[in-house]
Amino acid sequence: QVQLVESGGALVQPGGSLRLSCAASGINFGVYDMSWYRQAPGNQRELVATISDRHNTKYTDSVKGRFTISRDNGKNTLYLQMNSLKPEDTAIYYCKAQAAGPTYWGRGTQVTVSS
Repeated sequence: QVQLVESGGALVQPGGSLRLSCAASGINFGVYDMSWYRQAPGNQRELVATISDRHNTKYTDSVKGRFTISRDNGKNTLYLQMNSLKPEDTAIYYCKAQAAGPTYWGRGTQVTVSS
């Protein structure tokens, strides 16, 4: 059974930092391209960052220079380090695993940036 479980979401003040984690099980984690998406109320789900199986990374423009995606294949875990958080970063954050076969999603973790 494939599971992706996100954690690390919280309420944080503007300018603060959080690190999200996504623990994967039931897949050969190292061969998957992994991504973080987010969805704010009333908005469509949007891609935040991607890291390939070869550790190549891409970011949406709004988070460049503030967020860092990384992975630890030995721990089957994906990370998202988020610095200089802004109120507009408030959303549910989801991880996604994609390879040649099915795509898998986690259930999300809530990030709220507010004073």
